Amino acid sequence: MLLQAAKFLGAGLATIGLAGAGVGIGNVFGSLILGISRNPSLQQELMRAAILGFALTEAIALFSLMIAFLILFAF
Repeated sequence: MLLQAAKFLGAGLATIGLAGAGVGIGNVFGSLILGISRNPSLQQELMRAAILGFALTEAIALFSLMIAFLILFAF
């Protein structure tokens, strides 16, 4: 019973990274909008950088979710 409670607590704490990833993705696209509004001629370059930033930030969220699932179901 105590082990099960510890697994749930650990999995819940591991998902805190999902909130950080949400903030990071909002920051990436907010900066994209500001950059395009300041210099529309750089839209293609800014979009490429934003998609890369989105992918890297989303990878952090997926790693966090993977750790939570490993804690819950691997042991």
